[in-house]
Amino acid sequence: MKKLFQQFNNLNILVIGDVMMDSYLWGNVDRISPEAPVPIVSVKKKENRLGGAANVALNIQALGANPIICATIGTDIEGDEFIKLMDKQELSSEGLLRLSSRPTTVKTRVIGHHQQMLRIDAEVDEEITSSESADLLLRILFILEHQKVDAIIFEDYDKGVISESLIAQVVTEANRRKIITVVDPKKRNFLSYKDVTLFKPNLKELREGLKVDINLQKSDDLDRAVNKLQEKLRAEKIMVTLSEHGVFIQSKNGKRIIPAHVRDIADVSGAGDTVISTAALCLAAGFDDFKTAAIANLAGGLVCEHIGVVPINKDQLIEEAEELFK
Repeated sequence: MKKLFQQFNNLNILVIGDVMMDSYLWGNVDRISPEAPVPIVSVKKKENRLGGAANVALNIQALGANPIICATIGTDIEGDEFIKLMDKQELSSEGLLRLSSRPTTVKTRVIGHHQQMLRIDAEVDEEITSSESADLLLRILFILEHQKVDAIIFEDYDKGVISESLIAQVVTEANRRKIITVVDPKKRNFLSYKDVTLFKPNLKELREGLKVDINLQKSDDLDRAVNKLQEKLRAEKIMVTLSEHGVFIQSKNGKRIIPAHVRDIADVSGAGDTVISTAALCLAAGFDDFKTAAIANLAGGLVCEHIGVVPINKDQLIEEAEELFK
């Protein structure tokens, strides 16, 4: 298994999507506010981390591969802080486009006694302008022309960086170059990701994207929904994450539900980022569909054992994967 994971070290993964800064206020709660029936958090520690599509890049890096982020941030103080975090993490900012027209997205989580109590989002989610999108596309095409890219991840958080036009142009170029494309979708562009290698919604996104009700107690419901999605998107593989029920994978090689592993769940934040990162690397390294889904499922569960958004621990993943594939 270690040898298989070593193949990740030679891979370059392009991550396109909505980056953000995850800001944390850690503290203790000892009393209720006299001004309103809310707890008072006495802050002990403040921390900023790379989030959104940048957390996908951190997962790629943690697994030994080289991520290249193509995204937009603001020309604000938060954008400066974001660049510093990138530099500290030794991530290249060549694919970042700084825009004065919108702020850097920041999600602030207030955590008291190791439990998330509140989240504050500072963001704009309108689509970037067509000229800004054209500038971003030029950066993407430049990277594809001048660097070896083994897979492209679309990490869509519906914050406006990814448009239908950008998707179509990048996927066309990727397919022409025989580069794997994997998608972590959200609602707005859900049915725009046509002809990709792997499309990975969660159950909620599948329900909302297709406007269907899916009861997991009825196996036909999930099958019907995935077949309908396959028909609309012509994706090579569809993987649906089902939280505590594991993942469902369907491709020309068949279909399978891979059960979740029993975990002490502390926080599900960022699990989807880890799943898509691991799946992209497994496919780029030549793993088969079912092994890819099983390892990605394992990785997503592992990060849920930690509070806050954290990248995967490669050694721990290898250890558990070896146990799984004995």
